[in-house]
Amino acid sequence: MTTLTIGQLAQRVDLHTSTLRYYEELGLLKPVGRNASGYRLYNPDAEQILLFIQRAQRLGFSLADIKTLLQAGQNSSLSDEEVTLIAERRYMALEQQITELLILRHELELFLGDLNHLSLRGGGKLVERVLERVCPAPLETPSAYATLEWLLNHTGCSLISLKEQSLLEYLRGRHVHIWQEAGKYQILVVGHDPKVEAALRELARMEAECHAHPAPSLKLNEEGYLFTAEGKNAFIFARLFLALEMESVVNP
Repeated sequence: MTTLTIGQLAQRVDLHTSTLRYYEELGLLKPVGRNASGYRLYNPDAEQILLFIQRAQRLGFSLADIKTLLQAGQNSSLSDEEVTLIAERRYMALEQQITELLILRHELELFLGDLNHLSLRGGGKLVERVLERVCPAPLETPSAYATLEWLLNHTGCSLISLKEQSLLEYLRGRHVHIWQEAGKYQILVVGHDPKVEAALRELARMEAECHAHPAPSLKLNEEGYLFTAEGKNAFIFARLFLALEMESVVNP
């Protein structure tokens, strides 16, 4: 079995060697030995362990919890209940964050409604256009594409023209992983379908000319295609891919 030096492994997962040594101190990563020069050597599966650690960290798991989850995957000495409690604890924390944001959005809708009412009494239409989007009816949730279309119109992003274009058909229903890293949105489209790659490259090419955000980039890795968007309006790409994934559920 071919082994990797600590430098080679760090380069593969885009981490500093000091981070790998820190993970070793915590018991998250174990080298299989050292070479003649004294450098740590790792089995190739160490790359998957590091990718797991990075993904779990993005989801907000602590390194202590990640260690427990790794151990659960490697042996049967940990109870299912222990792993379940870790997952439930993190899920509940996210639910709390989501609830707080939903409350803020709800209260903003009410605030804008009151503000508009005051404006209309004075003969103006201060926030009517916004209210048409965010408050069409009590407790009504806008569709994914309705939300996306409003965001695109609001920012002037050229993605608005993509809705009816055939290249999106190759991206609908595709499983995606999305995370933020160094101020960028990383959108991993899982799988290796040449049609998906062609659609993503065309999307990146078209968006390179949009004034609303820097040009996105596309890279191929073992899991699929990594589409990277940056800038203050980059979140719109995340909303687009989430909407496309949801489309397969609504329109299978």
